[in-house]
Amino acid sequence: MPKPELFTPKQGIPGGIYVAVGLVSAATGILVWCVLSYGGLVESYFLPTPTQVARAFVEMAGDGSLWRHVWASTSVVLTGFVLAGCIAVPLGILMGSFSIVAAAVEPVTNFIRYLPVSALVPLLILWVGIGLEQKVAVIFLGVVFNLTIMVADVSAGVSKALLEVGYTLGATRRQVVWKILAPATLPGVMDALRVNMGVAWTYVVVAELVAASEGLGFMILNAMRGLFTEVIFLGIVVIGLLGLITDQGLKWLRRGLLPWAS
Repeated sequence: MPKPELFTPKQGIPGGIYVAVGLVSAATGILVWCVLSYGGLVESYFLPTPTQVARAFVEMAGDGSLWRHVWASTSVVLTGFVLAGCIAVPLGILMGSFSIVAAAVEPVTNFIRYLPVSALVPLLILWVGIGLEQKVAVIFLGVVFNLTIMVADVSAGVSKALLEVGYTLGATRRQVVWKILAPATLPGVMDALRVNMGVAWTYVVVAELVAASEGLGFMILNAMRGLFTEVIFLGIVVIGLLGLITDQGLKWLRRGLLPWAS
């Protein structure tokens, strides 16, 4: 019988149980994959076996091509994400705090964030070409508007009473913004960055759709033309792992920088 506290809302569980449940969940997914592929329930053209994917990993890691693709995609995603964050975070804080800024920016932001980024690729090619700039622009546009709205919501949720305390103690408007408002939004901003880092990785295939010669998206698309499904699966798994690594990195950074908010 499971302990009642394991199913109590808002109740933490021991770290060992947390890790064990996560491992069991992952093992279950791999087991289903093995049954479907090794059992012949799905043809290898559609679902390669773990052995085939592992063999593709060994071959591509051995000749260095996998690491070249990993570096190309990682540099594109991180560059686009950092540029988006540099604009979205301060703009979102201002939108959530000043109605005049929200009135000027929110209608345009809400309109553009619903546009499919893939539909903008032809325009980006015309505007910035087909080099690194175009790939970074895809990641940037895929992240910046959603991140801006999320940060604005975080900023709008900061208690006005907290700001009034600063004014009561003699703080200027500038000091209230930089020393009270901005720090109060940091936990929510870090959470928004984590969410949108995942969004950035989902756009890597779109970013490398046109005229790319390296990158995980290019690797997947090139393998699709030759029906090398094991390479497609390898690319998908690697993107997932890289997304998980960057997500955990932001999670640990939040804990290190904001221990009081954990």
